Amino acid sequence: MRLGDTANDDAADFGKPLDGVRILAVEQMQALPWGTQLLARLGAEVVKIEHPVDGESGRGSVPFMTDPDGRRVGCTYLRNNLGKRSVGIDLKKGRELILDLAGGFDIFAENFKGGAMARMGLGYEDLSARYPELIYVSVSGFGNTAETRYGAWPAYAGVAEAMSGIYEWARPEGQPPVINPVGGLGDIGSAMFAVVGILAALRHRDRTGLGQYVDIAMYDAMVAMTDVVTNFWSMGVRGGRAPGAIITGFAARDGYFMVQVGREHQFRRFAEIVGHPEWLTDDRFATREGWVAQLEPGIRPGVEAWAADKSKLDVCFTLSDAGVACGPCNSAEDVVHDPHLAARHMLVEVPRVDGVEQPILVPGNPVKLSRMTEGPETRMPWVGEHTAEVLGAELGLDEARLAE
Repeated sequence: MRLGDTANDDAADFGKPLDGVRILAVEQMQALPWGTQLLARLGAEVVKIEHPVDGESGRGSVPFMTDPDGRRVGCTYLRNNLGKRSVGIDLKKGRELILDLAGGFDIFAENFKGGAMARMGLGYEDLSARYPELIYVSVSGFGNTAETRYGAWPAYAGVAEAMSGIYEWARPEGQPPVINPVGGLGDIGSAMFAVVGILAALRHRDRTGLGQYVDIAMYDAMVAMTDVVTNFWSMGVRGGRAPGAIITGFAARDGYFMVQVGREHQFRRFAEIVGHPEWLTDDRFATREGWVAQLEPGIRPGVEAWAADKSKLDVCFTLSDAGVACGPCNSAEDVVHDPHLAARHMLVEVPRVDGVEQPILVPGNPVKLSRMTEGPETRMPWVGEHTAEVLGAELGLDEARLAE
């Protein structure tokens, strides 16, 4: 799907569910920008405040492209800011301007370190006193509504992920933990909870006329998403995954595929398909714990011998047809060229402006609604691209005041 393209055009008469909702976002990197981009895809208008010279910190990430003025635009910024407008305001000098601007919006959202906005006089209490109907959203590492010894810590995705316990839970014995195993789970997971909170607060305001504070801590979000860690511990499991399931990757001709077998009927199908029905009458494989104990000495060699002349995709079609849960361990190349993702409009091509032919790929909208047209996407804004347009329209500032 390219910028400007649309899908599900039969739903155009319905508009978008968040048409008319306006969001003023003082945001950076990914944890909040991912969420506001999703809301923009659902119809919200998002105006982004960033430093008028350097922009927000996501612009400094690598890899990067250069904008028409030769400034760096990093990958984190590129994939999290479609459909937004950018206003350049220095937070240290523009407090009153931001306070005035916020009155024209439904939601004020920020993702600075806990307490930072309050210290600048832009916290929830400051804005809600002036605009009681305003919904104020914070996304930070450790939240703003309770005292915490972690409050001063910088918090990237990996910090919250590590603290959730999931790295230790999945760490093979004798090896260091794998950090950021799925990219920015700590960021995107937190952003999803922020979106849920925003939608709930909007519904509440419809009934009461009042805004409220939506406070999202990345650490909280990761504990919620990695629920097995605390749940298994409370049920007596120590040292990682619960016993009694085959959840692992096996080698095929062209790479790896994963299999999850946790029930007896699944194991029967699995053993028969890979050509080892004798496992079903062998006492060593009679229990779920036995499957795990025999994984390396017996099951892995048998499965990988069966899969050696097959592609990982063919293996998965065979197993899936029999009701065995599996999936190919795709490379980036596999994902980019998967016809399923093309049919679902899940990759958006953003043309580069610095002479490179290969467009930048940004994941599309995973929320598919039958009564909403998908797209059109618009490119991410350059630093302060819409400053004059927004401040002129919202606050009536003339050219002289804008220049000042």
